[in-house]
Amino acid sequence: KRLGWTLTDLAERSGVSITTISRAERGQLALGYESFTALGRALEMDMNAMFAGPGVKPTQLDGPVVTRASQGMVYRGLSVDYEFLGTTAAGKRMSPIVGTVHARRIDGPEDYVAHRGEEFAYVLSGEIEVHFRNGDVVRLARGDSIYFDSRLGHAYISVSRQLARIERVQPARSLCA
Repeated sequence: KRLGWTLTDLAERSGVSITTISRAERGQLALGYESFTALGRALEMDMNAMFAGPGVKPTQLDGPVVTRASQGMVYRGLSVDYEFLGTTAAGKRMSPIVGTVHARRIDGPEDYVAHRGEEFAYVLSGEIEVHFRNGDVVRLARGDSIYFDSRLGHAYISVSRQLARIERVQPARSLCA
């Protein structure tokens, strides 16, 4: 409403269908991470502020921001659970995220995500494969890292016995710009 857009305008700008937006708006559908961030980008929202938690108003970065172990804001996705760190810092330039990869296979093209910007992932525990839409697959073990253009469709899967945990860092603007 603030931007004067219709659902059609928002759907065109975000790439999310009108039906999905309408169902989410009515509470009939929980948005996946990619749809959620696509809508946030289109609406020019500060995605980090959205993950600050209920009742928490992010403030400018005046000093260190500490996130205690397992105290980040968690978003449960279909293939990866994301724990957003440092969410109380408004306007920050990067978005640190700890992810637990629970996907074990790629079922289809809908499993690949793509977004503007660049992405860095560091494997904290376990092993993962990063699959790219172009067919490339990169296997990473604990201590390995990968840096890539996140416009290329990509998907993370755990290939170790235990679920893999990764640290992701991407420019905050790729979440909302």
